[in-house]
Amino acid sequence: MVTRSQSGIVKPIDCLSLLTSSLSPVSKSPFLALNDPNWSNCVYDEYNALVKNGTWVLVPRPSDVNLVRLMWLFKHKFQAEGTLSRYKARLVANGSSQQLSIDFDETFILVVKLATIRTVLSLAVSR
Repeated sequence: MVTRSQSGIVKPIDCLSLLTSSLSPVSKSPFLALNDPNWSNCVYDEYNALVKNGTWVLVPRPSDVNLVRLMWLFKHKFQAEGTLSRYKARLVANGSSQQLSIDFDETFILVVKLATIRTVLSLAVSR
């Protein structure tokens, strides 16, 4: 049996990049995130976007109302080649603190697949 090395066939060695980038670790706490300039910038951007879009209105808290807790979620966003694209922070409601018929009546999200739309349109055209 003749091996590749005996025949002079050598597999090229891929050059490894020793360049490392220092990513701020994903924060579990908003207090720790605000101490890091990368995370604090994205927190402020997210907050300003929510205020600009009129997502909520600040009102005094009535005494007989359940509070819905909020959480900050932090994530790194990467480009296709693996480089850091940006830091992402999202403010989300913690659904476990909501009570049915007090905080919400019912939820409905319309989700339609493209294949369903094509089927309905093809049925409409054929008739």
